[in-house]
Amino acid sequence: MDPRSLDLNLLVVFDAMLKHRSVTRASEAIGLSQPAASAAVARLRALFDDQLFVKIGAEMKPTPRAAALAPSVLRVMDTVRDEILQDSAFDAALARRTFTVLTPDIGEVAFIPPILERLAGQAPGVRIRSLAMPRNAAAEALESGAAELAIGYFPDLQKGNFFQQRLFKTSYVCIVSRGHPGVADKITVKQFQQARHAVVSPDGREHLLERWLKEKNIERDVFIEVSHFMSLVAIVPGSELVATVPREIAQVIARHAGIRIVDAPWKTPPIEVHQFWHRRFHKDQAVIWLRGVVHELLRH
Repeated sequence: MDPRSLDLNLLVVFDAMLKHRSVTRASEAIGLSQPAASAAVARLRALFDDQLFVKIGAEMKPTPRAAALAPSVLRVMDTVRDEILQDSAFDAALARRTFTVLTPDIGEVAFIPPILERLAGQAPGVRIRSLAMPRNAAAEALESGAAELAIGYFPDLQKGNFFQQRLFKTSYVCIVSRGHPGVADKITVKQFQQARHAVVSPDGREHLLERWLKEKNIERDVFIEVSHFMSLVAIVPGSELVATVPREIAQVIARHAGIRIVDAPWKTPPIEVHQFWHRRFHKDQAVIWLRGVVHELLRH
């Protein structure tokens, strides 16, 4: 049989006949007139070359052929009802889904834990897969559907086909070892210029602070350059190094290492942290829910 010859509406009638064993009751159940339901039964008989339903007493009972077809037809109808025509609403409490979120290493420490705590209480079947990748790769991952969300500073995503929502604005501060001998509550311009610096360049790219320092002709003695903010946990304590990082990152590092947070000697440019998503997920109810969770937990 050519699948193109099968009108799926006929399966609705077949399903109703199995359940109600009467053309009249079946027609009422699916909203057809009795003549239309009778015509559909006639088409089913011609299609399968079998009577399918035979009147015995007060009921139309299935023939052996109809009984053999019944499990397959019921599976098709269940799939249509439960999967294809399901309500687009997302029930977090019952959902079983894995979301892929793009965020830098520090985001995994600062952003992901409160999200996981919320999921444990409200969406126990939801899982998070966190990935750090270069910014140019982030756009491709969101476009392809390999990731649903990006959280952090992603200037490359501020373009067409991407949506964004601001979570918070932060500023740069300096961090030094708790026992640093020459730095008080604020590092001076002279101390900054004379110090050795630890610089973080995620994915090897120049960032907002580096561009600003170049514009101001401010030079640093870069003693070490690393790719991950959390590397500073091991590098700065016990040293005389200075690192200039966003305030939220400094606060995370301070929880894990013996460092002090001090004001930078200049008013540095602010950093805006957003969540980004591609237009393909803009109306996805599950991703809308996740964005709401992220916004509620991280905005300030």
